[in-house]
Amino acid sequence: MAATITTTTIILVILLIILFKKMIRSFENPKTTHGQTPADAGIDFEEIYFETANTRKCYGWLIRENKTSPTLILVHGWGRNTGRMLPYIKNLYGKGFNLLAFDSRNHGNSDDDDHSTMKKFAEDISASIDFIEEHSGITNKNIGVIGLSIGGAATIYATGHDDRIHAAVTVGAFANPLDMMRHQLSSHYIPFYPVGWLLIKYLQKRVGFRFEDIAPEKFIGKNKASVLLIHGKDDKTVPFSNAERLLAVGTGNTAIWGISGRGHSDCHLEKGFWGKIVSFLNKNLK
Repeated sequence: MAATITTTTIILVILLIILFKKMIRSFENPKTTHGQTPADAGIDFEEIYFETANTRKCYGWLIRENKTSPTLILVHGWGRNTGRMLPYIKNLYGKGFNLLAFDSRNHGNSDDDDHSTMKKFAEDISASIDFIEEHSGITNKNIGVIGLSIGGAATIYATGHDDRIHAAVTVGAFANPLDMMRHQLSSHYIPFYPVGWLLIKYLQKRVGFRFEDIAPEKFIGKNKASVLLIHGKDDKTVPFSNAERLLAVGTGNTAIWGISGRGHSDCHLEKGFWGKIVSFLNKNLK
């Protein structure tokens, strides 16, 4: 009987270890490079590199409108790259903004830097602003940021720490990374205790901070920028309730646009999407 129990225990431990390793891999972003560039849409651009935290470099595209025009920083989501921002480049080009889209660390053509986090996305946003101010020749210092998913969450975090950002638009941003991880575990029918709890403890030790401490909902009320939260009401990846939570703790300059029938990655297909963004940016940047 004892031998049977021991064998069963060993099998369970092995299965838990395998499951744990698979979950760790599931929280590591895939790294893919863009298949197209703005040139494929007939838009002139410059390939750039700029230094970010830990002496790493980010790759990006700079599309110049005019050195006296404000600049929009375009931030992709988890596991994506500059190519994800091509619809934004195509629709915002010629609207009176310089555009800078970049690959966050561990994404696209940018340098690797251990494990990706929302905080690293935010550091890369601030580093891209440093580049605009110090190396681009652009004299207008009005900066706007458009971020998707984790890029949107990082935009809120960056806006709460970097007063150089005057306007921010997020699409599908989450309110708290810890809640998002629990949501993902639940959607895969993985119990939080003990496996999920151990996974989060391990990841927090690996990145060097608690996920609670970088939650966008803790910082959206501290920024000086105007913020537009765009969110699909049918978003299954980041539920719409995240946008409502962010609005509830935001400043008087925070607005929300919930889009019925849209999910996590298709809000930009909504009629009037580009006009609403351009109107918001014109109001707050020009």
